[in-house]
Amino acid sequence: MSVEPTGIPVLILKEGTQRTAGRDALRNNIMAVKAISEALRTTYGPKGMDKMLVDSLGDITITNDGATILDKMDIQHPGAKMMVQIAKGQDEEVGDGTKTAVILAGELLRQSEDLLDKGIHPTVIVSGYKKAAEEAEKIIKEISEPIDINNKEILKKIATTSLYSKAVQGSRDKLAEIAVEAATRVAEKRGDSYFVDLDSIQIIKKYGGSLLDTMLIDGVVIDKEVVHPGMPKRVENAKIALLDAPLEIEKPEIDAEIRINDPTQMRKFLQEEEEMLKRMVDKIAEVGANVVIAQKGIDDVAQHFLAKRGILAVRRVKRSDMEKLERATGGRIVSNIDDLQPSDLGEAALVEERKIGEDKMVFVEGAKSAKSVTILIRAGFERLVDEGERALRDALSAVADAIKMAKIVAGGGATEVEVAKRLKEIAPKIGGKQQLAVEAFARALETLPSTIAENAGYDALEIMMKLRAAHANSNGKFMGIDVYTGNIVNMKDIGIIEPAAIKLNAIKAATEAATMILRIDDFIAASKSTGAGAGEKGKKEEGEKEEEKD
Repeated sequence: MSVEPTGIPVLILKEGTQRTAGRDALRNNIMAVKAISEALRTTYGPKGMDKMLVDSLGDITITNDGATILDKMDIQHPGAKMMVQIAKGQDEEVGDGTKTAVILAGELLRQSEDLLDKGIHPTVIVSGYKKAAEEAEKIIKEISEPIDINNKEILKKIATTSLYSKAVQGSRDKLAEIAVEAATRVAEKRGDSYFVDLDSIQIIKKYGGSLLDTMLIDGVVIDKEVVHPGMPKRVENAKIALLDAPLEIEKPEIDAEIRINDPTQMRKFLQEEEEMLKRMVDKIAEVGANVVIAQKGIDDVAQHFLAKRGILAVRRVKRSDMEKLERATGGRIVSNIDDLQPSDLGEAALVEERKIGEDKMVFVEGAKSAKSVTILIRAGFERLVDEGERALRDALSAVADAIKMAKIVAGGGATEVEVAKRLKEIAPKIGGKQQLAVEAFARALETLPSTIAENAGYDALEIMMKLRAAHANSNGKFMGIDVYTGNIVNMKDIGIIEPAAIKLNAIKAATEAATMILRIDDFIAASKSTGAGAGEKGKKEEGEKEEEKD
């Protein structure tokens, strides 16, 4: 609403619209982001706690995975929703470090409150934060160390570091080994660098057994059973036909009527149908296939003919699994059975149906190409299987990041303290009010190791004093917190290392979110539509807009 000099109010926005402007709008957004950041802080680090999330249907999720927590929380505040987007972006880009990004964003905004109280303009703070982030990126690249990506021991340390904060302590080493083996098998060299497509790693969950029963399968597992009891359940030296065509007589697209006056015509009709299916099976057998994996259906009669020929068949397999099979076996998905050639067949050392828990599954092992593997996760109950999957995905992502960038930094808060120390040294050279923003950025980074210490039950202030003293030495860049002893030790020596890519991306994401929120000085929320009438009105307006476009 605006007021004219005559004193007559002029309405600009719809009735019911809420508007908050200036410092109030900024503080509102900062408070929302801080609340999200505080919710995640207790889960940070190897000794972080878990959250229990219950959705509207009563389904329970127990986890300390940052991306999962934010995804399951029903967040309404638009400023807080940005934190969910940060977490998703971090998760999609590097697969780990979501809590680091969100906690850092919240702390940057907390530090900015003090600067705003001192009368520093938000634009100056934004500019200072951006400079600090650029310098932090340079420092991380400088202190990071190259690794040999063929050294599986180093990759295992990276995977284990990622798993320290997960609820999989007893089987950490086993899961780390599986993550390294899976990621290295699907890694491809493209030009001078390596690429790891994590979609090539199939993850199947079955509760029953323990996490130590989790296994890596050199090939693909299909969550289906062999279609006919008369078919072989085990085929060695398999020649696999991958079909995107149904092994059944398809109904015509248009309605058709067949008039039969004589019983012999009916018999001929059925015989012809049977002959068509037999020809399909004969074609498959002629090209040398002894395993058929179909994306669509297989008719009962076709199943009978396949069983007579000793061919193992699986039907209604997911498209994504078909593509994994194509990569793994070296075969080609065929859409027309008449076009099937011997060169289209995939190869595998063994195709076998096995019972896992209560379900039967088909294992395709010893595939021709190792560019597709499967991890079968087992655990005592469903919640633990889900948490095992989340932990394994983070470990796989960490190993993939290390293979792609081939540079590592120390964990345990060592990197954050080193970057903070160097930023404090750089800040006076920047000068002006931006210097204060750079120093605030450094203090925000120090919150991360402080939180690790706090969650481990130590005196955060005492630990931070020891850390700063250790980093005062020229060779102290790897000194971090050992949460099990409370001592300041060389993180590289005890194998706590992380991919540099995760730290770089977390700092970028946190800075972008914090600076975007600092630039908002007006908060305009439209009135919420209520009732059926509002919905009809919205539809009518939408229809009118479409007509105008036409």
